Amino acid sequence: MTNIAIVTGGSRGIGRAAALKLGAAGYTVVVNYTSNAAAADEVVTSITSKGGKATAVKGDVSKEADILALFAAADKLGTLKVLVNNAGVMDQQNRLDEMTTDRIRRILDINTFGSIICAREAVKRMSTKHGGQGGSIVNMSSAAAYHGAPGLGVEYGASKGAIDVLTIGLGREVAAEGVRVNALRPGIIDTEIHDSSGIKGRVKLMRDAIPMKREGTADEVADAIMWLCSDQSSYVTGSIIPVAGGRC
Repeated sequence: MTNIAIVTGGSRGIGRAAALKLGAAGYTVVVNYTSNAAAADEVVTSITSKGGKATAVKGDVSKEADILALFAAADKLGTLKVLVNNAGVMDQQNRLDEMTTDRIRRILDINTFGSIICAREAVKRMSTKHGGQGGSIVNMSSAAAYHGAPGLGVEYGASKGAIDVLTIGLGREVAAEGVRVNALRPGIIDTEIHDSSGIKGRVKLMRDAIPMKREGTADEVADAIMWLCSDQSSYVTGSIIPVAGGRC
């Protein structure tokens, strides 16, 4: 049996690190990306060059049709066992009273709507109620869901707070059907997403606010993802785990 792992937003940052580790662990990895085909292809090549299996699938998770096509592509390869709901965006630093409706909708459509619909499609394939063999869904929350991101992007914090609720509710809903649903709450991680804030050197500027006095790495978050996908976490569901150096 070929075990499939879908990683949304798998071409960069935490998604890339997770895809590489899942590939090394023997999963056939479906690397989802929105626009950067070269980056997605690089992830696929990195996996296959080491004897693993992977394919890149373009799709915008804010669009249901693209999500359905992504999962259909995965269905052709094997049995879905892992979904890493990683795709997400943030925007320029702003107060809520300065934000446009288009900006708010974009953040919610990608970060929240996309994750919910991807989780729905994963449950349809993993749940024993639907003839599935179980699996693990790992949602990507954020420390912003806890501290709210005031003055930076409260709509981003709200989009991630919804992911926390999704994780708790869905985790309980499908707990008896072989599907485990958990989330990670990364803090300041050294990835490209901080460039979107418009704050130059934001990662370095935040170091003093982190109890460990350093930013995290994508690999550290990916290691936590791998634990949640493994049998070592077989009694863990509906949980939200901070990976934030103590700032959570």
